[in-house]
Amino acid sequence: MTSRDVILASLRRNAPPAAPSPAKPAATTYADPEKQFADAFVSVGGKFVRVPNLAAIDAELQTLEPYSQAHKIASLVANVGRPNIDLSAFKDQHELEGIDVAIIPGEFGVAENGAVWVPGSTLGPHRAIFVVTQHLALVVQAGQIVHNMQEAYDRIRFERPGFGVFISGPSKTADIEQALVIGAHGARSCTLFLVG
Repeated sequence: MTSRDVILASLRRNAPPAAPSPAKPAATTYADPEKQFADAFVSVGGKFVRVPNLAAIDAELQTLEPYSQAHKIASLVANVGRPNIDLSAFKDQHELEGIDVAIIPGEFGVAENGAVWVPGSTLGPHRAIFVVTQHLALVVQAGQIVHNMQEAYDRIRFERPGFGVFISGPSKTADIEQALVIGAHGARSCTLFLVG
């Protein structure tokens, strides 16, 4: 018997008895998940806009100063915004520098914390777009709001290896002297359009 076998045998003999897993805590639910989602999104620095349809987003975008003054606009949502750059033409992530506004579809929102799930497959080859852009607009369908993160994780599916990201408001950090700084590591503003 090797020393390795002796050590492993000793560990097995002295292992603590098996115990049942703790009960799963009850997840928080909301009487009005859409209102909770809107409140949570605004509380983390985002702007929430309810629109009846995709066409209405264009009128709302015109009221946003970052959008009306933007030189470079990218949209991954068909027929939304007035994109003037073609992301498929970029061969390198570094070419994304200087994008003023990016419009990105979210798959669903989470009422508990105002987060929006954006699958990597939606972003295509330029998955840094949501970090590189100066201002971000997210588009989510109204019927796609879940109550909590437990429900959110149950919805996430990867057909093949990939990634996704939860986005909640603009980039924020309070690491330096505990002073909140918006836009230090990503988008300086984030507007969410809830459609329908």
